Amino acid sequence: MSAALRRPGLLLALAWLVAVLLAAMVPELFTSRDPLATSTADRLLGPSWSHPFGTDQLGRDLFTRAVHGTSRTVPAALLATVIGLGAGTLLGLLAGFLRGWTDLVLMRIVDVLLSIPGLLLALALIAVLGRGDTVDVAVAIGVAAIASTARVMRAEVLRVRESLFVDAARSGGARWHRVLARHVLPNSMGPVWALTALLFGAAILGVTTLSFLGFGTQPPTPEWGSLVSTGRNFLRGAWWMSILPGVVVALTVLAANRLSHEFGDEPGAAR
Repeated sequence: MSAALRRPGLLLALAWLVAVLLAAMVPELFTSRDPLATSTADRLLGPSWSHPFGTDQLGRDLFTRAVHGTSRTVPAALLATVIGLGAGTLLGLLAGFLRGWTDLVLMRIVDVLLSIPGLLLALALIAVLGRGDTVDVAVAIGVAAIASTARVMRAEVLRVRESLFVDAARSGGARWHRVLARHVLPNSMGPVWALTALLFGAAILGVTTLSFLGFGTQPPTPEWGSLVSTGRNFLRGAWWMSILPGVVVALTVLAANRLSHEFGDEPGAAR
C-alpha cells in the first residue's frame, strides 16, 4: 500500500481508467440525463454545477453526452487493441521462433504495413469495409496496430529462444509447439504487456480521430470524436463544446501511457 502511495500518478491513471471503463459499461452511474434530450431554453450554456460540461447548440447536456459517448469509443478501442495485440503477437511469435522462410514472409508483410501511415491504412480499410459503424473503425485501427506488435514480439522471441531453459526443454524431447506455448510465449510477453496499454491509448486516439472525420457512429448518437467535431463550429462563443470532450480524450490517452510506462519499468520488460 505504501509503495502504491509513492506513485500518485499511477493511482490517478488507474482511477481514471476504471472510471472510464465503468462509464462505458454503466453510464447511468455518472448521469441520469438522456443524452439525446434537447431543450431550446438551455442552448449553449457554459459549464456550471448543473451542466459540468455546458450544453450544445440544441440544449443537450454535454457531460451526459460525453459519458454515453464512452460506451461507443472505449469498446471500439478495446476491440482494436485485441485485434492488434492478438494478430501481432501471433505473427511475431511464429516469425521469431520458426525463422527461415516463415520469418521472411511474415516480416515482409509487417514491413508493408509499417510503410503505410496508420491513419491512412485505417481510412483505406474503412473504405473497403464501409462507414457508419464503430466495429469497422475498430477493425481498421486494429489492423493498423498489428505491425508494431509483431515487431516487438519477434524481437523478444528471438532473445528468449536462445535461453538455456529453452535449450533444456528441446534437449528433453519436448515438441516445438510445447516449447513455444510453455516456455517461449510466457517469457516473451513482458514488453507486449507494456505495449498493450500503449496500443489502447493509441486506439482511443485513432477511433476519436476517425469519428472526428465523420466515420463511425453517426449523429445524434454521441461519440467522443463527433462531440469534438461538432463543437469546432462554436469555438468562439462556446469553447466548452470541443475543449472539454477533448480534455477527456487527452486524459484517457495520458492515463493509458502512464500505465504502459509502469509495465515497462517491470523487470524483464523492454526499455
